[in-house]
Amino acid sequence: MAHEAQVRYSDLVLAKLRAELVLADGFVFNNDYEGDPKAGAVKIPVRDTEVAVSDYDKANGLAPTTGSTTYTTLVIDKDKAVNEVIDGYDAASVPDNLVADRLDSAGYSLARQLDTDGATTLLAGATAMSVASLTKDNIYSNIVDIRTAMSKADVPDDGKRYLLVTPDTFALILKSPEFISASDLGDSVKQNGILGKIGGFLVKEWNDSTANLAMIAGHPRYATRVHEWSVPVKVQDLAQSGDYIGACAVQGRRVYGHKVLRSTAIRSVFAPGTLTVTLAASDSGKTIATVTAGNTGTTYAYKLNPASRATYDETSTAYDGTSLTSGTTKIAVSEGDVIEIVNLSSSKVKAVAYVTVTAADIGA
Repeated sequence: MAHEAQVRYSDLVLAKLRAELVLADGFVFNNDYEGDPKAGAVKIPVRDTEVAVSDYDKANGLAPTTGSTTYTTLVIDKDKAVNEVIDGYDAASVPDNLVADRLDSAGYSLARQLDTDGATTLLAGATAMSVASLTKDNIYSNIVDIRTAMSKADVPDDGKRYLLVTPDTFALILKSPEFISASDLGDSVKQNGILGKIGGFLVKEWNDSTANLAMIAGHPRYATRVHEWSVPVKVQDLAQSGDYIGACAVQGRRVYGHKVLRSTAIRSVFAPGTLTVTLAASDSGKTIATVTAGNTGTTYAYKLNPASRATYDETSTAYDGTSLTSGTTKIAVSEGDVIEIVNLSSSKVKAVAYVTVTAADIGA
Protein backbone atom coordinates (compact mmCIF):
# COMPACT_ATOMS: atom_id res chain seq x y z
CA MET A 1 0.00 0.00 0.00
CA ALA A 2 2.82 2.37 0.88
CA HIS A 3 4.41 1.79 -2.52
CA GLU A 4 1.09 2.50 -4.26
CA ALA A 5 0.70 5.72 -2.28
CA GLN A 6 4.21 6.80 -3.20
CA VAL A 7 3.51 6.29 -6.89
CA ARG A 8 0.19 8.12 -6.59
CA TYR A 9 1.79 11.06 -4.78
CA SER A 10 4.56 11.30 -7.36
CA ASP A 11 2.06 11.22 -10.22
CA LEU A 12 0.02 13.98 -8.58
CA VAL A 13 3.04 16.22 -8.16
CA LEU A 14 4.19 15.56 -11.72
CA ALA A 15 0.74 16.52 -13.03
CA LYS A 16 0.76 19.68 -10.95
CA LEU A 17 4.30 20.53 -12.07
CA ARG A 18 3.42 20.15 -15.75
CA ALA A 19 0.31 22.29 -15.30
CA GLU A 20 2.25 25.09 -13.60
CA LEU A 21 5.21 25.25 -15.99
CA VAL A 22 5.21 28.33 -18.22
CA LEU A 23 8.38 27.24 -19.98
CA ALA A 24 6.71 23.95 -20.78
CA ASP A 25 8.10 20.87 -22.49
CA GLY A 26 7.10 20.85 -26.15
CA PHE A 27 6.50 24.62 -26.10
CA VAL A 28 9.89 26.00 -25.03
CA PHE A 29 11.98 22.86 -24.51
CA ASN A 30 12.25 19.52 -26.28
CA ASN A 31 13.08 16.28 -24.47
CA ASP A 32 15.15 14.69 -27.24
CA TYR A 33 18.25 13.07 -25.79
CA GLU A 34 20.07 9.78 -25.56
CA GLY A 35 21.27 8.08 -22.38
CA ASP A 36 20.13 7.83 -18.79
CA PRO A 37 19.98 11.05 -16.73
CA LYS A 38 20.88 9.01 -13.65
CA ALA A 39 24.38 8.68 -15.12
CA GLY A 40 24.86 12.43 -14.66
CA ALA A 41 24.94 13.43 -18.34
CA VAL A 42 23.11 12.71 -21.60
CA LYS A 43 23.86 13.21 -25.30
CA ILE A 44 21.77 15.60 -27.38
CA PRO A 45 21.74 15.59 -31.20
CA VAL A 46 22.87 18.92 -32.62
CA ARG A 47 20.37 20.31 -35.12
CA ASP A 48 22.44 22.54 -37.38
CA THR A 49 22.59 20.54 -40.61
CA GLU A 50 19.98 18.93 -42.86
CA VAL A 51 20.06 16.04 -45.33
CA ALA A 52 21.80 17.07 -48.58
CA VAL A 53 19.72 17.24 -51.78
CA SER A 54 21.40 16.69 -55.19
CA ASP A 55 20.42 16.39 -58.85
CA TYR A 56 19.55 12.84 -59.89
CA ASP A 57 21.24 11.24 -62.93
CA LYS A 58 18.85 8.74 -64.57
CA ALA A 59 21.73 6.85 -66.23
CA ASN A 60 24.21 6.69 -63.38
CA GLY A 61 22.03 7.14 -60.34
CA LEU A 62 23.19 9.19 -57.40
CA ALA A 63 26.25 8.56 -55.28
CA PRO A 64 25.31 8.30 -51.61
CA THR A 65 26.38 10.97 -49.20
CA THR A 66 27.35 10.28 -45.62
CA GLY A 67 25.19 11.67 -42.89
CA SER A 68 26.95 12.48 -39.63
CA THR A 69 24.93 13.26 -36.56
CA THR A 70 26.92 15.19 -33.99
CA TYR A 71 26.06 15.24 -30.32
CA THR A 72 26.63 17.65 -27.49
CA THR A 73 26.81 16.65 -23.84
CA LEU A 74 24.28 17.98 -21.34
CA VAL A 75 25.46 17.66 -17.75
CA ILE A 76 22.58 17.12 -15.33
CA ASP A 77 23.65 19.85 -12.93
CA LYS A 78 20.51 20.73 -10.97
CA ASP A 79 19.52 18.72 -7.89
CA LYS A 80 16.51 20.07 -6.00
CA ALA A 81 14.49 18.58 -3.17
CA VAL A 82 11.44 19.15 -0.99
CA ASN A 83 11.42 18.09 2.66
CA GLU A 84 8.58 19.65 4.65
CA VAL A 85 7.66 18.32 8.07
CA ILE A 86 3.94 17.83 8.73
CA ASP A 87 4.06 17.84 12.50
CA GLY A 88 1.39 16.21 14.61
CA TYR A 89 0.77 13.21 12.38
CA ASP A 90 2.44 9.94 11.68
CA ALA A 91 2.75 8.69 8.12
CA ALA A 92 -0.32 6.48 8.34
CA SER A 93 -2.76 9.11 9.60
CA VAL A 94 -2.09 12.34 7.72
CA PRO A 95 -5.46 13.71 6.52
CA ASP A 96 -5.90 13.45 2.76
CA ASN A 97 -6.74 17.14 2.41
CA LEU A 98 -3.52 18.14 4.17
CA VAL A 99 -1.44 15.81 1.99
CA ALA A 100 -3.14 17.16 -1.13
CA ASP A 101 -2.41 20.75 -0.08
CA ARG A 102 1.28 20.11 0.52
CA LEU A 103 1.65 18.07 -2.67
CA ASP A 104 -0.01 20.89 -4.60
CA SER A 105 2.44 23.34 -3.08
CA ALA A 106 5.39 21.02 -3.84
CA GLY A 107 4.34 20.81 -7.49
CA TYR A 108 4.00 24.59 -7.75
CA SER A 109 7.35 25.27 -6.05
CA LEU A 110 9.21 22.73 -8.18
CA ALA A 111 7.64 24.16 -11.36
CA ARG A 112 8.75 27.67 -10.42
CA GLN A 113 12.30 26.46 -9.80
CA LEU A 114 12.37 24.55 -13.09
CA ASP A 115 11.13 27.64 -14.93
CA THR A 116 13.70 29.86 -13.18
CA ASP A 117 16.61 27.59 -14.00
CA GLY A 118 15.37 26.94 -17.54
CA ALA A 119 14.97 30.64 -18.25
CA THR A 120 18.45 31.42 -16.91
CA THR A 121 19.86 28.85 -19.34
CA LEU A 122 17.83 30.38 -22.19
CA LEU A 123 19.08 33.88 -21.39
CA ALA A 124 22.68 32.72 -21.13
CA GLY A 125 22.49 30.84 -24.44
CA ALA A 126 20.38 33.36 -26.38
CA THR A 127 21.33 36.12 -28.77
CA ALA A 128 20.57 39.28 -26.82
CA MET A 129 18.80 42.16 -28.55
CA SER A 130 18.42 45.66 -27.09
CA VAL A 131 15.81 48.28 -27.88
CA ALA A 132 15.70 51.82 -26.52
CA SER A 133 12.06 51.50 -25.47
CA LEU A 134 8.92 49.53 -26.21
CA THR A 135 5.54 51.18 -26.74
CA LYS A 136 2.17 50.07 -28.06
CA ASP A 137 3.09 51.82 -31.30
CA ASN A 138 6.41 50.05 -31.89
CA ILE A 139 5.88 46.66 -30.22
CA TYR A 140 4.68 44.97 -33.41
CA SER A 141 7.56 46.41 -35.44
CA ASN A 142 10.08 45.08 -32.92
CA ILE A 143 8.49 41.63 -32.95
CA VAL A 144 8.65 41.61 -36.76
CA ASP A 145 12.37 42.44 -36.53
CA ILE A 146 12.85 39.42 -34.24
CA ARG A 147 10.89 37.26 -36.67
CA THR A 148 13.07 38.43 -39.55
CA ALA A 149 16.29 37.69 -37.64
CA MET A 150 15.09 34.19 -36.77
CA SER A 151 14.02 33.48 -40.36
CA LYS A 152 17.45 34.54 -41.61
CA ALA A 153 18.95 32.13 -39.06
CA ASP A 154 16.89 29.31 -40.63
CA VAL A 155 14.68 28.78 -37.59
CA PRO A 156 11.61 26.87 -38.89
CA ASP A 157 8.45 28.91 -39.29
CA ASP A 158 6.22 25.90 -38.64
CA GLY A 159 3.80 27.34 -36.13
CA LYS A 160 5.98 26.44 -33.14
CA ARG A 161 7.84 29.70 -32.66
CA TYR A 162 7.02 31.11 -29.23
CA LEU A 163 7.16 34.47 -27.51
CA LEU A 164 7.43 34.62 -23.71
CA VAL A 165 6.45 38.13 -22.64
CA THR A 166 6.52 39.88 -19.27
CA PRO A 167 3.22 41.38 -18.03
CA ASP A 168 4.28 44.92 -19.02
CA THR A 169 5.19 43.77 -22.53
CA PHE A 170 1.98 41.79 -22.84
CA ALA A 171 0.01 44.93 -21.94
CA LEU A 172 1.61 46.67 -24.93
CA ILE A 173 0.81 43.71 -27.21
CA LEU A 174 -2.83 43.75 -26.11
CA LYS A 175 -3.04 47.36 -27.28
CA SER A 176 -1.60 46.45 -30.68
CA PRO A 177 -4.19 46.00 -33.46
CA GLU A 178 -2.05 43.23 -34.99
CA PHE A 179 -2.54 40.92 -32.00
CA ILE A 180 -4.79 37.89 -32.59
CA SER A 181 -6.55 36.82 -29.40
CA ALA A 182 -6.56 33.22 -28.23
CA SER A 183 -10.29 32.92 -28.95
CA ASP A 184 -9.37 32.69 -32.63
CA LEU A 185 -6.86 29.89 -32.06
CA GLY A 186 -7.36 26.14 -31.74
CA ASP A 187 -8.46 24.45 -28.53
CA SER A 188 -5.20 22.50 -28.19
CA VAL A 189 -3.24 25.76 -28.36
CA LYS A 190 -5.41 27.45 -25.74
CA GLN A 191 -5.10 24.45 -23.43
CA ASN A 192 -1.34 25.04 -23.37
CA GLY A 193 -1.86 28.54 -22.01
CA ILE A 194 -1.30 30.38 -25.29
CA LEU A 195 -2.92 33.80 -25.07
CA GLY A 196 -2.73 34.70 -28.73
CA LYS A 197 -0.54 35.11 -31.77
CA ILE A 198 1.45 38.01 -33.20
CA GLY A 199 4.02 38.10 -36.00
CA GLY A 200 3.77 34.33 -36.32
CA PHE A 201 4.69 33.76 -32.65
CA LEU A 202 2.53 31.94 -30.12
CA VAL A 203 2.33 34.36 -27.20
CA LYS A 204 2.46 33.32 -23.56
CA GLU A 205 2.50 35.71 -20.62
CA TRP A 206 5.40 35.07 -18.26
CA ASN A 207 5.52 36.82 -14.90
CA ASP A 208 9.25 37.44 -14.79
CA SER A 209 11.04 40.44 -13.29
CA THR A 210 14.60 40.04 -14.62
CA ALA A 211 16.17 43.49 -14.98
CA ASN A 212 15.07 45.14 -18.26
CA LEU A 213 13.92 41.86 -19.82
CA ALA A 214 10.90 42.31 -22.10
CA MET A 215 10.56 38.96 -23.87
CA ILE A 216 12.22 35.78 -25.10
CA ALA A 217 11.54 34.41 -28.58
CA GLY A 218 12.50 30.94 -29.70
CA HIS A 219 11.63 27.50 -31.03
CA PRO A 220 11.49 24.27 -28.96
CA ARG A 221 13.74 22.49 -31.45
CA TYR A 222 16.77 24.39 -30.17
CA ALA A 223 16.60 24.01 -26.39
CA THR A 224 16.50 20.77 -24.40
CA ARG A 225 15.28 19.91 -20.93
CA VAL A 226 16.10 16.65 -19.21
CA HIS A 227 14.32 15.91 -15.95
CA GLU A 228 13.02 13.07 -13.85
CA TRP A 229 12.47 12.09 -10.23
CA SER A 230 15.63 10.92 -8.54
CA VAL A 231 13.65 10.08 -5.37
CA PRO A 232 9.86 9.92 -5.87
CA VAL A 233 7.69 12.12 -3.66
CA LYS A 234 6.20 10.38 -0.65
CA VAL A 235 4.97 10.96 2.87
CA GLN A 236 7.90 9.82 5.00
CA ASP A 237 7.51 8.70 8.62
CA LEU A 238 10.17 10.48 10.72
CA ALA A 239 9.87 8.19 13.74
CA GLN A 240 13.38 6.79 13.21
CA SER A 241 15.04 10.19 12.83
CA GLY A 242 15.76 10.62 16.53
CA ASP A 243 14.44 14.20 16.45
CA TYR A 244 10.75 13.94 15.55
CA ILE A 245 8.03 12.05 17.42
CA GLY A 246 4.64 11.45 15.82
CA ALA A 247 5.59 13.44 12.74
CA CYS A 248 6.11 12.89 9.03
CA ALA A 249 7.31 14.87 6.04
CA VAL A 250 6.57 15.30 2.38
CA GLN A 251 9.87 14.46 0.72
CA GLY A 252 11.12 14.18 -2.82
CA ARG A 253 14.07 15.02 -5.00
CA ARG A 254 14.40 16.04 -8.63
CA VAL A 255 17.47 16.06 -10.87
CA TYR A 256 17.43 17.96 -14.16
CA GLY A 257 19.33 20.08 -16.65
CA HIS A 258 18.80 22.49 -19.57
CA LYS A 259 20.81 23.37 -22.67
CA VAL A 260 20.47 25.79 -25.60
CA LEU A 261 21.55 24.14 -28.85
CA ARG A 262 21.74 27.19 -31.13
CA SER A 263 22.14 30.75 -29.91
CA THR A 264 20.64 32.40 -33.01
CA ALA A 265 17.41 30.41 -32.57
CA ILE A 266 16.70 31.95 -29.16
CA ARG A 267 16.35 35.74 -28.85
CA SER A 268 16.23 37.67 -25.59
CA VAL A 269 14.97 41.24 -25.84
CA PHE A 270 15.87 43.86 -23.25
CA ALA A 271 14.42 47.37 -22.98
CA PRO A 272 16.05 49.78 -22.47
CA GLY A 273 19.08 47.54 -22.77
CA THR A 274 21.43 44.83 -21.60
CA LEU A 275 25.13 44.43 -21.00
CA THR A 276 27.42 42.93 -23.61
CA VAL A 277 29.98 40.64 -21.98
CA THR A 278 32.86 38.56 -23.32
CA LEU A 279 34.78 35.83 -21.51
CA ALA A 280 38.48 35.02 -21.84
CA ALA A 281 40.55 32.22 -20.33
CA SER A 282 42.71 33.18 -17.38
CA ASP A 283 44.53 31.08 -14.77
CA SER A 284 43.84 27.38 -14.46
CA GLY A 285 40.09 26.87 -13.91
CA LYS A 286 39.33 30.58 -14.16
CA THR A 287 37.86 33.07 -16.60
CA ILE A 288 37.79 36.86 -16.94
CA ALA A 289 34.61 38.73 -17.86
CA THR A 290 34.83 42.00 -19.76
CA VAL A 291 31.84 44.33 -20.20
CA THR A 292 32.10 45.85 -23.66
CA ALA A 293 28.78 47.72 -24.01
CA GLY A 294 25.48 48.60 -22.36
CA ASN A 295 26.76 49.85 -19.03
CA THR A 296 25.54 52.97 -17.24
CA GLY A 297 28.55 53.06 -14.92
CA THR A 298 31.63 51.05 -14.05
CA THR A 299 30.46 49.22 -10.94
CA TYR A 300 29.66 45.54 -11.45
CA ALA A 301 28.84 42.43 -9.47
CA TYR A 302 28.28 38.82 -10.44
CA LYS A 303 26.78 35.51 -9.35
CA LEU A 304 27.61 32.05 -10.57
CA ASN A 305 24.61 29.87 -11.45
CA PRO A 306 22.13 32.19 -9.71
CA ALA A 307 19.18 30.57 -7.95
CA SER A 308 17.11 33.63 -8.88
CA ARG A 309 17.80 36.47 -11.29
CA ALA A 310 18.54 40.13 -10.59
CA THR A 311 15.65 42.60 -10.77
CA TYR A 312 15.71 46.22 -11.89
CA ASP A 313 16.59 48.69 -9.09
CA GLU A 314 17.44 45.86 -6.71
CA THR A 315 19.93 47.25 -4.20
CA SER A 316 23.47 45.94 -4.12
CA THR A 317 22.89 44.77 -0.55
CA ALA A 318 19.82 42.78 -1.52
CA TYR A 319 21.57 41.42 -4.61
CA ASP A 320 24.50 40.24 -2.49
CA GLY A 321 26.76 39.40 -5.42
CA THR A 322 30.53 39.33 -5.69
CA SER A 323 32.23 42.55 -6.79
CA LEU A 324 33.62 42.43 -10.33
CA THR A 325 36.15 44.62 -12.07
CA SER A 326 35.60 44.40 -15.83
CA GLY A 327 38.54 42.80 -17.59
CA THR A 328 40.38 42.01 -14.34
CA THR A 329 38.45 39.82 -11.90
CA LYS A 330 39.28 36.12 -12.19
CA ILE A 331 36.26 33.87 -11.67
CA ALA A 332 36.62 30.19 -10.80
CA VAL A 333 34.27 28.32 -13.15
CA SER A 334 33.45 24.99 -14.78
CA GLU A 335 32.27 24.35 -18.32
CA GLY A 336 28.52 24.95 -18.58
CA ASP A 337 28.32 27.39 -15.67
CA VAL A 338 26.15 30.48 -16.13
CA ILE A 339 27.52 33.84 -14.97
CA GLU A 340 25.08 36.63 -14.17
CA ILE A 341 26.70 40.07 -14.33
CA VAL A 342 24.91 43.20 -13.17
CA ASN A 343 25.71 46.86 -13.71
CA LEU A 344 25.16 48.94 -10.57
CA SER A 345 24.45 52.66 -10.52
CA SER A 346 23.90 54.41 -7.17
CA SER A 347 24.11 50.90 -5.65
CA LYS A 348 21.12 49.68 -7.67
CA VAL A 349 20.88 47.15 -10.51
CA LYS A 350 20.35 48.90 -13.87
CA ALA A 351 21.33 46.25 -16.43
CA VAL A 352 22.20 42.58 -16.53
CA ALA A 353 23.78 39.97 -18.80
CA TYR A 354 24.04 36.18 -18.77
CA VAL A 355 26.87 34.20 -20.33
CA THR A 356 27.48 30.47 -20.53
CA VAL A 357 31.04 29.31 -19.85
CA THR A 358 32.58 27.15 -22.58
CA ALA A 359 35.76 25.08 -22.42
CA ALA A 360 37.59 27.78 -24.40
CA ASP A 361 36.75 30.36 -21.72
CA ILE A 362 38.58 28.48 -18.96
CA GLY A 363 42.31 28.64 -18.34
CA ALA A 364 44.21 25.38 -18.59
